[in-house]
Amino acid sequence: MGAQIRVYKRRIKSVTATKKITKAMEMIAASRIVKAQRQVAASSPYADELTRAVTAVATGSNTKHPLTTEAENPSRAAVLLITSDRGLAGGYSSNAIKSADRLAERLKAEGKDVSSYIVGRKGVAYYSFRNRTVADSWTGFSDSPTYGDAKAVASPLIEALLADTAEGGVDELHIVFTEFVSMMTQTPVGRRLLPLSLDDAGTVGDEAGAERKKGEALPLFEFEPSAEGVLDALLPRYVESRIYNAMLQAAASEHAARRRAMKSATDNAEDLIKSLTRLANAARQADITQEISEIVGGASALADANAGSD
Repeated sequence: MGAQIRVYKRRIKSVTATKKITKAMEMIAASRIVKAQRQVAASSPYADELTRAVTAVATGSNTKHPLTTEAENPSRAAVLLITSDRGLAGGYSSNAIKSADRLAERLKAEGKDVSSYIVGRKGVAYYSFRNRTVADSWTGFSDSPTYGDAKAVASPLIEALLADTAEGGVDELHIVFTEFVSMMTQTPVGRRLLPLSLDDAGTVGDEAGAERKKGEALPLFEFEPSAEGVLDALLPRYVESRIYNAMLQAAASEHAARRRAMKSATDNAEDLIKSLTRLANAARQADITQEISEIVGGASALADANAGSD
């Protein structure tokens, strides 16, 4: 019985150590969420205004630009998937990967070849394990992305969009990331970034689409030196700002998911410690009861022996 108590004590000690780790990770994730939320709030107005400016150029001129003009028969599409570099975040990365798989299946059903671009070690490992081709990948900054990281990710995507499909270029650019809704809700979403259209501009979070739906007329613009020159300057920054905003939202969602997962692990550890403590106490009480029974039995046997000798 004493050996069983020792086993319970070792398990309680082990679970207690695990609880300290999960509690510390929960507190770290909770502290990082606030910073990530502030970064999302700071980047969203810039991305929205830039989207509005690009939309104004696209709708206020008749210029056919490769980044705003729909291909007649689109045959290739690029999908940028944003996952995490680290685990212990519940279903954060797996949900984003499933959303990307559904998007890829839909694009393939439309007769388009899909080129995958991955951010985060979890997504890279998933595609590598299944021997899926990845056009390009980036790791090491999923929980704290910078604008420089967004530029590095956007550069090959823009090059692929400008290139001819026969040379490995793409006709469309889609992005899959986890949108931060609240501390308890993070939703994986898939959106088309390019080619930009009136409908797309209203789905990326800006107010331009809402204004058009209300029937408000857009102002007239004059472009210097030309509308095409303005598009050449604005659209790369549009892609960078949208990718940066998506990466920030994904980072906030990752921290929120990790905090929630670690809180659940801490609560489970507490429940397990209580259960093991009750079992250890029961084993200790049984051990004490057995010792008392043996003492009483020995005393009774000694008393009977003494009575027999008398």
